Amino acid sequence: MSMHRRDDWDIFAAVMNYPIRAIILTFLTYVSFFNTAFAQKSPTDQHFFPIRAESAAEIASDDTTGRASRRQARAEERKIVINPAIITGYLKGGAVDEQVASITRVFMQRLETESVTALKDLSATVPNFYIPDYGSKMTSSVYVRGLGARIDNPVVGMYVDGVSYLNKNNFDFDFFDIRSVDVLRGPQSTLFGRNTIGGLVNITTISPLAYQGTRASIGYGNGNTFSAQASHYRRINGSSGISFSGYYKSSDGFYKNEFSGENSDWYKGAGLRIRGQWVKSENLSFDNSFSISWVDQGGFPYGKVDTLTGNIQDVNYNDISGYSRFTLSEGLSYKRMLERYVLTGVTSYQYTDDCMDMDQDFTPDSYFTLRQSQNEHALSQDVVIKPKDENGNWRWLSGASAFFKYQKMDAPVTFKRDGIERLILAGANKGLSSVFPGEEILIEEESFVIGSLFKTSTYGAAIYHQSYLKRGKWLFEAGARLDYEGSGLDYNSNSVIHYLFTMTMSQYREIKSILKGNERLNYFEILPRLAASYNSGNMRLSASVARGYKAGGYNTQLFSDILQNQMRLDMMNDLGVHFTNSEYSSYSVADVITYRPEYCWNMEAGVNYSPENFNLELTLFDILCNDQQLTVFPAGSSTGRMMTNAGKTRSFGAEGTISYRKGNLRLSGEYGYTNARFIKYDNGHNDYSGKYVPYVPQHTVSAGSDYTIMAKRSSRIFDKVVLHLDVKGFGKIYWNESNTLHQPFYALLNGSVSIQKQKVSMEVWGKNITSSKYNTFYFLSMGNSFLQKGKPVQFGVSLKTNF
Repeated sequence: MSMHRRDDWDIFAAVMNYPIRAIILTFLTYVSFFNTAFAQKSPTDQHFFPIRAESAAEIASDDTTGRASRRQARAEERKIVINPAIITGYLKGGAVDEQVASITRVFMQRLETESVTALKDLSATVPNFYIPDYGSKMTSSVYVRGLGARIDNPVVGMYVDGVSYLNKNNFDFDFFDIRSVDVLRGPQSTLFGRNTIGGLVNITTISPLAYQGTRASIGYGNGNTFSAQASHYRRINGSSGISFSGYYKSSDGFYKNEFSGENSDWYKGAGLRIRGQWVKSENLSFDNSFSISWVDQGGFPYGKVDTLTGNIQDVNYNDISGYSRFTLSEGLSYKRMLERYVLTGVTSYQYTDDCMDMDQDFTPDSYFTLRQSQNEHALSQDVVIKPKDENGNWRWLSGASAFFKYQKMDAPVTFKRDGIERLILAGANKGLSSVFPGEEILIEEESFVIGSLFKTSTYGAAIYHQSYLKRGKWLFEAGARLDYEGSGLDYNSNSVIHYLFTMTMSQYREIKSILKGNERLNYFEILPRLAASYNSGNMRLSASVARGYKAGGYNTQLFSDILQNQMRLDMMNDLGVHFTNSEYSSYSVADVITYRPEYCWNMEAGVNYSPENFNLELTLFDILCNDQQLTVFPAGSSTGRMMTNAGKTRSFGAEGTISYRKGNLRLSGEYGYTNARFIKYDNGHNDYSGKYVPYVPQHTVSAGSDYTIMAKRSSRIFDKVVLHLDVKGFGKIYWNESNTLHQPFYALLNGSVSIQKQKVSMEVWGKNITSSKYNTFYFLSMGNSFLQKGKPVQFGVSLKTNF
């Protein structure tokens, strides 16, 4: 049986089924938009866009904005105080040029030097920020300061060019032409609402009004990994610009499936981004970003592990597993200068169509498989108003936001012969044998499908306000948000089989099992924030307290188990036999289908010291969390997983960053410590109070250095050489609530050498150079333990040009 990737015709046919009309409509909108731009030449609003074009060298070599001098840029990078315009484009910016925040800003030079190609590559670069690399691009599990979950809603919000990404499945995308990534730690719920309980990630791409030119690159690495990128940035006139960017990437992968003899983690992906900016007048500005991306990959390279000996088997399963995704994002940001106020807003639409195939037993046996197809439409609107005059001691912003998501999920589970015999019949016959010795139930089908169709609508609205009061060297912040969220789930899970009871039946009898119904959830939240800071020049002291929350939801992934139990009960009822079998879990839909929101109070204090060429930051935090959401596997031979609320937890720790830059040398270090424990968590079987929260690394460490060698005189070989070396460490990471299994601390060594000559550069890079052995993920399925090993040494070469 071949388990290789889909052929090109299958891929083409799949892509053609996506919303081509939406792409065409967006393209026509761009044509109309820029036809208008060509016809009018207006002065550039310098508060909105820079007017000087940046060179390719400035874009590639400076860590900060092209308009700033290098000294100003370094000073900006050192600040703990940030311009709020940096947070989400210009939507919530401009109210005050100082804001208390624990923030890590990573600029283009560092992103490219450290070969950061996705958000998970910033793990440890941001203290206490961890995204394990496992599964597929669907599994974007983010952990920050002890908060995080493997499925459903994230603990951080993400914005790209001011557009909010509402679906966590879209977080893991390939980076290209990223200008900067800002990661704010701690709740950002007052300004940004739901699912920012752990922080916020803001990604900014290159602006066509800030840089004009063409960029291209091509790369190759082990695992037959190939990548290519190309982009063009053009200023159409003094007031408008447009950019086109695209990429393609493929890899044969690194994890061999022993059953098929082929790699299980092969990958193909491509994307296109079009960004247009237009300053229509001094009072009106627009920024439109349209992007599409496509992913097709294998995945889930999990090996069975013996928890007593620690022996990890190779990946070995017989059914096709992988993930495909198509996404479309359209976002329009706008800014209107009124007589006394500034009005800004973002309107966005996102479409996601993805499909996951999974051999859910991850063994060579034919138990059962899952095919989960999702189709989602998401709309969001955010509007902010603030005073035009920001010179006074009191400044403020007020806003309103709304969103709507509609998702249709088709998630059929196919039970095969081994699964029928061992998961369904074994339980039913074990009970019967005690009443009717020697008799048994048989199922006629070699395989059957448990169909599950879910339709979920999620919607919300909020109003919020934040004020800033300055008194000498003191800055005080106060804000609050009134947030409403509602959601509804309509479910229909069903199956049909034919069974025979050997004692009383001579022919197979049809039995139908159906679970059909709906659930509704509604929440009103008040999310306050208070902060204060004292700035004495080179040193700044700050403290804040904020409340955050993560939305509740529905345990759709448990319906297979629920219906299996229902099928056993239906067969027994049909035979007139009633008994209780404690070995096989019994589920009540009402009890397990929903889980509650997660709430926290975050208290932190920090100090920032920034003399010339040097920056030192230290933050202490303490988080009390109620109803923390955890992904668990029910006891027994269950096949599903569910989200549960784990009582109370407390997470406290520290974060430190240090950086030094002088001449051609740059040194940096980041450290995070998290002590996250259950204060109260009793699941009815065990009391885990005092245990560490699983999947959270207790330590994250990053240290790196760059040294640039400039040619002393005209050289035929190079203009400059950049040497880079960094190390990242993580651990200890507990794998279960009982803390009996864990991943010890491990470190990864990475490095690169880049040679630049005029507009062309060549880079040789390596990741996990010492080929450290470590694991990234652990889980249980049907009572078996599985681990995914970390990736081995990776290396490659790339060529880049800017002209």
